[in-house]
Amino acid sequence: MLAPYRLKMRSSDEIKKIILDTANSDDRIRAVLLNGSRANNNVEPDPFQDFDIVYIVNQIDMFTADHTWTSIFGDKLIWQLPDEMSLCDSQKNETFSFHYLMLFKDGNRIDLSLFPTDKFESDFEIDSLTIVWLDKDNLFSNIELASDKDYLIKRPTDKLFNDTCNEFWWVSTYVAKALIREEITNAKAIMENEVRKMFMNIIEWYIGTNTNFSVSFGKGGKFMKKYLTPNEYNAILTTYSDFISKNIWTSLFIMTELFGEFATQVANKLNFNFNYTEQQSTLTYLHQLHNNQK
Repeated sequence: MLAPYRLKMRSSDEIKKIILDTANSDDRIRAVLLNGSRANNNVEPDPFQDFDIVYIVNQIDMFTADHTWTSIFGDKLIWQLPDEMSLCDSQKNETFSFHYLMLFKDGNRIDLSLFPTDKFESDFEIDSLTIVWLDKDNLFSNIELASDKDYLIKRPTDKLFNDTCNEFWWVSTYVAKALIREEITNAKAIMENEVRKMFMNIIEWYIGTNTNFSVSFGKGGKFMKKYLTPNEYNAILTTYSDFISKNIWTSLFIMTELFGEFATQVANKLNFNFNYTEQQSTLTYLHQLHNNQK
């Protein structure tokens, strides 16, 4: 059994000082930006927020040739270099940047991106959640105040809405067939990937229509609780089932019911066409399969 591990975290001011002292002492580092949740006034601060940092640098190859220089930020518990990982080959970026994802033994985490100055004018895109911590060359003299405008829920088109509904009903049948075949891992994989993705889209748009598309849904819907009633939120939680077949069926039917309710309201508020026949036909089919299995 592992012994309890107590974190004695460095303060956010201490981390900021290390980041800035490193930049100030190295002439190759021309600017320092803070992105992410720490730049977002709408997010309640907590000590486990990542420090999403961008260094605008000259001679980027000198940094990436030997990664030991990053030890200046602290003792690492674990880290990743996604640009060098075979797992990330299909997601290689074309922005000329290099990324260090570092979790330190004290619990702090820094996600550091290096971006070359020679590609700044042509390829750098400023995130709306950006606070300038250091700017040696006045590269960001006209930057807007940090806001989450890039992350607000976006109004869907009629086609995107109906494609999402079609995909939800279509792939929900895969879950049912997997359960009939007693392929529990396959059923769970489909439920929590393809089906869940469409379900979350509809929840996001439902919140968007209720807030005039002025709020952020957050990664994985982490902000949704703020914009739903307790009953709605608790009902959504019940769509996360265990590995028992009958419980997966129950969660699937709760999800289809909620999806229909949310989708109907989104369609009504945005004046979209909604394919009720598709919904009813699929629900009939799902219930037939369920009854046959029983």
